[in-house]
Order: sequence, then structure tokens, then C-alpha cells
Amino acid sequence: RMAGSSAPWIGSAYLFLQSTCKTVALPSLYESSQQKPRIFKALKLALADSTGSLNGVDMLKVHCSHPHLIIQLKFCKQENCRRFLQSYREGALQESLQNHLQLSLAMSKVPLEMELKAGSEHLDNMLKDEDRCLECIYKEKPDRLRDEEITELEECLKSLVLQQNITNNMAAKDCMSPNSLCPPYASQGSSLSPDVTFTFQEQQFANRTLTLEDHQKFAKLVSKKWKQVGRSLQKNCRGLRDPVIDNLALEYDREGLYEQAYQLLLRFIQSEGKKATIARLIAALEENGLTSLSEELLGLHSNEDSS
Repeated sequence: RMAGSSAPWIGSAYLFLQSTCKTVALPSLYESSQQKPRIFKALKLALADSTGSLNGVDMLKVHCSHPHLIIQLKFCKQENCRRFLQSYREGALQESLQNHLQLSLAMSKVPLEMELKAGSEHLDNMLKDEDRCLECIYKEKPDRLRDEEITELEECLKSLVLQQNITNNMAAKDCMSPNSLCPPYASQGSSLSPDVTFTFQEQQFANRTLTLEDHQKFAKLVSKKWKQVGRSLQKNCRGLRDPVIDNLALEYDREGLYEQAYQLLLRFIQSEGKKATIARLIAALEENGLTSLSEELLGLHSNEDSS
């Protein structure tokens, strides 16, 4: 292969970004101390989307060269670089970055043009030949360590995420207090849905809003399928629209699956209020083949041994 077995696979490329909207100049926004962390966050999340990991690709420096914002990228694994190239080629990276910028900058739309270079090679001209692109990126070794500014922005982003987590947890605790104006959980037996009952495995069950016990059981047992359940709930829940689910995966990556699943259902409950019912959750679980978890939530496992 390109690298010796002992040496790690390391390569570098430059991603050129330009907004096609005349009123949005990315370099000017990035040079603004207020907007810089927001643009950095959008870049970080979009690159993470493209490789499937927050550490899949490193940003070494962001250059402002009007009208372009140029990001120097460093790849430490060939498989991550391959994923990035596929995402770039299919337009998924572009779409993801447009969405993250739109959210971070609170704008209606941020249309982008992208270009990818490794040294003097324009990789856009050879995207169909993935191995050749990988070779060009591998040949270009990074000529610098990570810029101090990037390190500062990384720390800033971590503290922002931490602050957001604390705020969310405080909001959840407030909602659970008896004097709360917006309790996310109704009393155990209350039936607040327009549909009083629903059918599961040819049995009728009383519909009700989700309880804290439901919430904890879901987070404990749903495991890796929490994102799929989230996408099923997303169809009629504004609070889970893209890219909320992907952002939750990134923000709670270190805390693990329980916390990711817990935060997902918390968003659903906070967004839907009294309409966050057991029937809607069971329907989403059924859609993803999670029958055993549905039975657990409906108390069926306590009545009979699971086979």
C-alpha cells in the first residue's frame, strides 16, 4: 500500500469554500469575533458528519482569502479520508455544511460552492478515481501543526457544548419540579391524547403521556438504534428535525448511548408536551423492529417470561 506497515497514514488537502449568495461573504464573517466560533462549529460538525467521527479529520488552519474561506485539512487514517471523499463527491458534505451554517448563523440559506485541492492537484477533476485522490492527499504531508486559533476555537466549542448540556439538564430538572409551567411528564395514569387507546400485538392499551420511568427505560434499552427511532419520531415532531439528531450524537458522544438516547427523548417530550404519548413512541419502536422494548414499556415482560 501507499504507507509502510509501521508508519501511520497521514495526508493533507485544502477545502475552498465560497458562498454564492452576494450578501454572505464567508471570509468577512469568519474575521468577525462574534461569528467566527459559529462558523467554526458549523465546519466542525459538517466534517464530523462526513467521516462519521468528531476526530475523523483535523482542521489545521482556516485562511481568509476573499472570496474564499480555505480550510487546511489533515487526515490520519485512510478509511476516514475515503469516507470524506465519498461524502464530498456525493454532495453530502456540501449539504451538511449548508445546513449547519444556516443554523449557526441563523440565516435562511447559505448556498456554497466547494473545491478540493491537494498540492497543485485539483481533486474535483478526478473524484471518480478515489484511489488517485487518496494518493494525492497522502503525498501532501501537512506543513504545519494545528494553528493556535483552531485550538482555542476547539476549547470554545467544548465549553459551549458543556454549557448547553448544563442548560438542558437544568431545564429538565425545572420541568420536573411541581411548580413548573411546562412539566414534560404528566401523572402516571393521565390520558391526555385525543386517541384514548391504541393497539399493540392485537391488544388494546390506554394511551398516556410519557413518564420519567418510560424515559429511563427507553434510554437504558434502546442501545444503538436510538437514532433510527429518532428519525421515526422526527416525521411529525418539529423538535427533532434535521440536523438535531446528528448534533445530539456528536454533543453526547463521550457520554455514551444512554445519554444520547435520553437527550433524544427529552427533546421529543419538551417539543411535544402533552402530545408526547406512549402510543407515538411504541409506533416508532415497532417501525424499527424493537418489539421487546415496546413490551417492556407496556409492562408485558413483568407478566410473562420473555422467550
